[in-house]
Amino acid sequence: MSLGVVRLLAALLLVGYAFALFGIVVYRRWMYIRLGKPMERRQGKTKTGIEGKQEFMKQVFGQSKLFKDWRSGCMHVVLFYGFIIVQFGALDLIVKGLAGRGIPWFEAAWFTFTQEVTVGLVLLAILYAAFRRYVEKLQRLKRDFKPSLVVFFIGFLMLSVVFALGFERLHQGMEGSWSAPLSSGLASLFQGISLSGSAVGFEIVWWIHLLILLLFLVYVPQSKHFHILVAPINIWLRRQGSPGRLRTLDLEDENAETFGVDQIEQFSQKQLLDLYACVECGRCTNVCPASNTGKWLSPMHLIVKLRDHLTEKGAAMTSTSPWVPAFALSQGGVHRVDPGVVVQDEFRESKTLVTTIQPTMAAHKEAWRSDEAVAVDSVQLIGDVITEEEIWACTTCRNCEDQCPVDNEHVDKIIDLRRHLVLMQGSMPHDGQRAMQNIERQSNPWGMSRMDRVKWAEEYAAKWIEQGDLLEEQAPQARERGEDPVSLIDLTRRNEIQANRLKRERTERYRVPTVQEHPNFEYLFFVGSMGSYDLRSRKITEALVRLMQEAGVNFAILGNEERNSGDTPRRMGNEMLFQQLCMENVATFEKYGVRKIVTACPHTYNTLKNEYPDFGFTGEVWHHTELLAALIDSGALTPKHEVKERVTYHDSCYLGRYNGTYEAPRRILRAVSGVTLLEMERTRENGMCCGAGGGRMWMEETAGKRVNVARTEQALAVSPTMIGSACPYCLTMLSDGTKQQGVDEQVQTKDVAEILAFAVFGE
Repeated sequence: MSLGVVRLLAALLLVGYAFALFGIVVYRRWMYIRLGKPMERRQGKTKTGIEGKQEFMKQVFGQSKLFKDWRSGCMHVVLFYGFIIVQFGALDLIVKGLAGRGIPWFEAAWFTFTQEVTVGLVLLAILYAAFRRYVEKLQRLKRDFKPSLVVFFIGFLMLSVVFALGFERLHQGMEGSWSAPLSSGLASLFQGISLSGSAVGFEIVWWIHLLILLLFLVYVPQSKHFHILVAPINIWLRRQGSPGRLRTLDLEDENAETFGVDQIEQFSQKQLLDLYACVECGRCTNVCPASNTGKWLSPMHLIVKLRDHLTEKGAAMTSTSPWVPAFALSQGGVHRVDPGVVVQDEFRESKTLVTTIQPTMAAHKEAWRSDEAVAVDSVQLIGDVITEEEIWACTTCRNCEDQCPVDNEHVDKIIDLRRHLVLMQGSMPHDGQRAMQNIERQSNPWGMSRMDRVKWAEEYAAKWIEQGDLLEEQAPQARERGEDPVSLIDLTRRNEIQANRLKRERTERYRVPTVQEHPNFEYLFFVGSMGSYDLRSRKITEALVRLMQEAGVNFAILGNEERNSGDTPRRMGNEMLFQQLCMENVATFEKYGVRKIVTACPHTYNTLKNEYPDFGFTGEVWHHTELLAALIDSGALTPKHEVKERVTYHDSCYLGRYNGTYEAPRRILRAVSGVTLLEMERTRENGMCCGAGGGRMWMEETAGKRVNVARTEQALAVSPTMIGSACPYCLTMLSDGTKQQGVDEQVQTKDVAEILAFAVFGE
């Protein structure tokens, strides 16, 4: 039997064995994913047809999300396309080793040049990847042995290509060529090697190249690099509707044994697919407000821990080994969190540190341990894998999902865990539980009387009527002094009409009608609990009402018939209370024929717009910044007074990332003369959360630095005189932040509606 035949048989056996192992690994992990609940059809508005395919191509082949960090993006694009291009050369190299000559199509000079340039670029990209991880030491990147393996695999694979081509040139006596700069240069270094020596060198490097390729093939699906195969599928199956719509639980299902998730197999198959798609790039943790302020939650570790638990439990449930071949890759033991590990608090006394994820990253590295004495059946998903502290630390801002290059959905998993805690165990932080009880009893988180929901409207009308009376009394004296008193009343008309008539007109002008009193309204102003009860937020409500009255908007309110929107209960896992409130509000909308709604709260806006349709509401929903921007564009509102302020605008998560509204608030601010609009370092889709979402508004922060303080520091870094917002939750958190920083007298916090009211009406 000739040497060539032996080489061929040995190579075929190796390739066959490697592909068999690869197939076994992929199939077993698919078995683990199949343990989850069947994927549901995504309802709501979706991207379909050409638009959906374009988005898929943009993310997979354009690497669009990776370019949110342009340096990593460039590096990854080189690796992504470089690896694909080099595989053609690898195929040609394997054929050369087996058949003695390469593929005829690949003998052209342009192909050789393309291969060698690509190899050089990939080597540079690998060096840069190692530099970022081990020299620059980006906090979001892990630095243990496993992440380094792919660097060695790809690096040595590229070197094996260069050495193989170099020895080939020596053996065949090829001269240096412009089309082969790397292999020609290498060949010149080994000019003294004999023909037999170059042949042996080629043989050794050829086998090394083949072994690296096959080892990489087997290793990939058993590591984080499984994302190479899974990520495109995950992106194809991504959520295409609004991220603001949570899955609705069927609470009437008599066959349901549990609600929410407390076993890994209770997640959907798409949610489990997420786990194997994770790249462990740390981008999610890098932007997470909880991770950045010393809380236990790290979105990357949430996914990784769930993935490890799925692999271990899936192996037990299917009686298979997750590691193939087991003798070489078996990791042994079962992972769970060491409850004795804590996140080191480096934030409490800090006055200069803005954000850092280092304490959270270090704690997770130490806490996630494998124990060979523990049986996987004894490991509890909630408690041993994901702690309650992590579950309740989430602000549901979805910045993690916006940054994720493979479209993982972190927040929905956390909400499912919360749902089980609340609906099945009755477990919730005490202050959050108090807010839930108050909403259930009085339809607001403070427990104030539901019959006082409309009180703000009465006080608003009384205030402006009283101010009108005062101006009327002062007008004659002002005229004698040759002054023109600032008034909302046309002074000419006031001279012509009797005082009682004026008072009736003022009463009518400033009265906020209810839907019962004004059934022919166009817009329902859904005030919300913050806008109705919170004294600071009521100023936003009054500014918006005054602007709508000035513009002649035909609107009405529900008054005491309005209920809490249900956003807070739903994000805190109380699906039952949410559905009750939602159905009550929808019934009221149907009763009065509501077709358009405007609200000043992004949380309410998101719930009404994206979640109420599941319960029968089909109306149009506007955020107040969208309506005000439209009124300015139409000329119904004219900002004629100058507001000389340096304003930095904070993007609300539920208005921005959830619903894509970034420009409307900025259009309003740009329309105000005198305003200098400043952008923070983290802005728009990467804007940091204020810390109030996901029910965190009603729960005290006891660990690390307060999220609102961290965000306030980011705002103050651009030296504003005013911080603008378009959310009552955000405004409350930022106002508290300026007070805690001791700058509340120098830096005001205002809603965009309040700033516009200044510009339209003056001080």
